[in-house]
Amino acid sequence: MSRTRFIEAEEAINQEDFLHPPFSCPDAMSPSLSVPTSVDFVKAADVKVIAALGDSLTTGIGANGSSILSIPFEFRQLSWSIGGYGTYPNVITLANILKVFNKNLLGPSPFATFHGRPSTVNQTGFNFAVTGHNTLNMSGQIRHMIKTFKSYPGLSFDEDWKVVTVLIGMNDICDYCKNKTLFSADNFIRYMTEALDMMMNQIPRTIVNVVQIPPMKPLRDVHKPTLGCRLQRRFCSCLVRPGENSAELKELVELNVLFQTKLQKLLQGQRFFKRDFAVILQPFLEKAGPPRLPDGSVDSSFFAADCFHFTVKGHEELAKGLWNNMFQPDGEKQMIDSFSEPIELICPPKEHPYIYTGPRVKKSAAPIVKASTMSLIFILVLFNY
Repeated sequence: MSRTRFIEAEEAINQEDFLHPPFSCPDAMSPSLSVPTSVDFVKAADVKVIAALGDSLTTGIGANGSSILSIPFEFRQLSWSIGGYGTYPNVITLANILKVFNKNLLGPSPFATFHGRPSTVNQTGFNFAVTGHNTLNMSGQIRHMIKTFKSYPGLSFDEDWKVVTVLIGMNDICDYCKNKTLFSADNFIRYMTEALDMMMNQIPRTIVNVVQIPPMKPLRDVHKPTLGCRLQRRFCSCLVRPGENSAELKELVELNVLFQTKLQKLLQGQRFFKRDFAVILQPFLEKAGPPRLPDGSVDSSFFAADCFHFTVKGHEELAKGLWNNMFQPDGEKQMIDSFSEPIELICPPKEHPYIYTGPRVKKSAAPIVKASTMSLIFILVLFNY
């Protein structure tokens, strides 16, 4: 079977499950009266461009497959942060949610790709994630993104507001035992800092969602009586192979927490903030455990045939968690304990319909009226007087 026909067959298996009631937020559907100049006052409907960076969780490896044969396929069109398959009722992704507010959104991934084979932006959209990449590869993804943004038809690099979602670092943890210096927590932060600096210095009008790395030890509990499940040992051998009470496993769990702590510290305060750019840590996965059935066992329907990557069911919950965090201020961002209970999408609050970029903006804040607008008001007042 050809790659194209295989992908079509896999899509047909689960397509009838993509039936969601419409999502609408009556108080937040309209864009701002003029294009925002401040990153603090960007509505969902103001976002013109969406992009994503990361690894196999963002490329959508095996997301809509039913067997081990699907593992090399990257179902980018279903990826939680950037997938553009159909519309919101078909599949819930961040891109499809944003398309509810702006149907002309640029960047959603339209098709699946095959790992290791060359692909074009017409296939991937602005999903610049690469299966297998570590944090040290982030800068290369960003250079590709910048080059694409500058040349893409219909995209105004300087004027359009962009939302970029980043989730990376799990492969660093998975590879830690192979090179403890290269994949250390300090190097993780070093490469993240370099990558975020590059974006801040080179891409205007951008909001960057950095999604916190989840706890990875629970992946050891995901089991299926299949050949595909054995792949888990290859994907993340440093996590899966150590004994349950071994020093190696304890060290890896501590490293996982250290990654989270250092990332949170890096993104606190104003380090990656300026008038038209902000990086926000979205922490919804920080404490997330795997979905479980009533008997306490892991609900394997959330996991692909390799027992490591998510199915569409998992991708949809990630998308909803990310969207909710974007419209929750620091200190009030939702944390997921488990995917066992479906996440309910929220609407942007009426009193603050903007993507939260940090604690600087109070809920009652509003955009500053431009000087030109103030001058017009002043002239009209004088005229009437």
